[in-house]
Amino acid sequence: MLSKKTKYGLKALTFLAKQDKKEPIPIADIAEHENISQKFLESILLTLRRTGYLGSKKGKGGGYYLIKDPSEIPMTTVMRVLEGPIAMVSCVSLNFYEQCEDCPDEQSCSVHKLMLKVRDSALEVYRNTTLADLLP
Repeated sequence: MLSKKTKYGLKALTFLAKQDKKEPIPIADIAEHENISQKFLESILLTLRRTGYLGSKKGKGGGYYLIKDPSEIPMTTVMRVLEGPIAMVSCVSLNFYEQCEDCPDEQSCSVHKLMLKVRDSALEVYRNTTLADLLP
């Protein structure tokens, strides 16, 4: 299940991408428009800022804005930053692989086989989707 952090992060990014002028948007405006707790949104936007896709300006007229074009913001990065590993189990993770303690043989494990397909399907969607694709 998608976490609220990721859901709200996607909504905030989409909101910022829809702005005509690429000027800083106050957190309060984003929170109100997207019906997100301002405190929670602050934490999410700080996390996203570390990816290099968002910039921020402090003080009067401050807020958050996109640094990159929405077409340059892949969902693989956004999902990994907000949600964590894309794979549902660590034994199929590309970036966070760990062998399962309860599985003596991954090659014959039915869960492993299924989760590889799930991971590959999710990656296909995320790799082929940018923030621009989410805009109306």
